Amino acid sequence: MRRAVAAGVALMVVLTACGRGRADPEPTPPPAATHGYTLTVDGRERHYRAYTPAGATAGRPVVVFLHGGGGNGELFERVSHMNTVADEGGFVVVYPDGSGRLGDRLLTWNAGDCCAYAKDRNIDDVAFVRALIDDVTTRFGTGEVFVTGFSNGAMMTYRLGCELADRIAGIAVVSGAMNLDTCTPSRPLPVLVMHGTADTAVPYDGGPSSSEFPTAGTWTNRSVRYAVDFWTEHNGCGPVPAETRDGEVTTRTYTCAEPVTVHTIDGGGHGWPGGEKARANAVEEAPPRPDASRVVWDFFAASG
Repeated sequence: MRRAVAAGVALMVVLTACGRGRADPEPTPPPAATHGYTLTVDGRERHYRAYTPAGATAGRPVVVFLHGGGGNGELFERVSHMNTVADEGGFVVVYPDGSGRLGDRLLTWNAGDCCAYAKDRNIDDVAFVRALIDDVTTRFGTGEVFVTGFSNGAMMTYRLGCELADRIAGIAVVSGAMNLDTCTPSRPLPVLVMHGTADTAVPYDGGPSSSEFPTAGTWTNRSVRYAVDFWTEHNGCGPVPAETRDGEVTTRTYTCAEPVTVHTIDGGGHGWPGGEKARANAVEEAPPRPDASRVVWDFFAASG
């Protein structure tokens, strides 16, 4: 009898040990992917693409990338290489489309006095981005939302900083002008500015654009200095920035309630620095450095 009891106890121990060894397998993290989504805003069907890096989980930050005038989200997903940085930084990238007469081509943003279809039709792109943030937050359970943009998309980024400061955590403007008559942000906002001194489409010192798209209309750009003066005053910055130089790139960093950083690219033309040409026939080459996508994310990561 004792032997039977001992044998039974031994069998239970073996079965228990075996059961502990068969732990449930870890769930497979979701792969990296880009998917397209549609929203209806102000009676219009609007579109965006969202790239989620492998293993993306709830609470990841989001970078909204606004394409340049005449482009679309898919094009700038390719030329910016932002997805590669998202893989390393673990954030979601959203590429919305502007609007235009030709469906998904030659799209623009209503950034104030520019550009083309979006301006001419007075498209409410602020309402679109507000709805986009709501949709992305619900769909992906994301954390802080940052906005960056190039050219006309950079102009729109300034406008969002002025009108949606309560919804976004920071902005980064690349080769764009702050062409707005009024700007009343609800709070100080982290701001990064990157611009080449040889940019003729949106001149560094302001002035008319030599736009490669005649149908974009005409406008006069305000200078980089104008935008920097506005944000440094709004953010309560000290008057003298810290300055460093790395080759052709001069960086000025202001001490403020929220940071303002300016990267001036000596001789830089109109293009996403470190990226590819948006169009094969583009007049100006994208500056080879700095790597704008990495610089933008590093700024957002430090500011968040």
